Amino acid sequence: MYRKVEDFLADWEASSAGTLSVFRAITDDKMNVAIAEGHNSLGWLAWHLIGVGGMFGRLAGLQVPTVGRDEAAPPNMADIIAKYEELVEAFKTEAAKLADDMLSEEVDGFVGKTYRGKLLRGLIDHQTHHRGQMTVLLRQAGLTVPGIMGPTREMQAAKG
Repeated sequence: MYRKVEDFLADWEASSAGTLSVFRAITDDKMNVAIAEGHNSLGWLAWHLIGVGGMFGRLAGLQVPTVGRDEAAPPNMADIIAKYEELVEAFKTEAAKLADDMLSEEVDGFVGKTYRGKLLRGLIDHQTHHRGQMTVLLRQAGLTVPGIMGPTREMQAAKG
């Protein structure tokens, strides 16, 4: 749980930068790659992070853009990236308006009351979870996996 707004903002900056690097590694022709037929694809996961990110923000009382649950994902990564960048900036602006003591206030969460700081921690954790899935799918799709929390195999090989 976050107790200081500056801690959330620092984590959001790092987390969203890592997510953007994953989004930018997805090519339009690989958006439909999934681990198996009927499972979540790279494009679906990217769009899901935007939709659920907006829901987390709204539950936390932040005025961030949302996409409807039934709103179809754009057919290209450029539009998904633009929408995500809009969400990222809105979180930075809106969260900066919070006072530290507001993180200890109870808000309606996904399954009942929770602390605003705990909900924002859940946002970061949720994004990290799906970003990890996406890095596996990137490799499965034959795309380059970006280094998010350290060098990737490709980065180490390039150093020789």
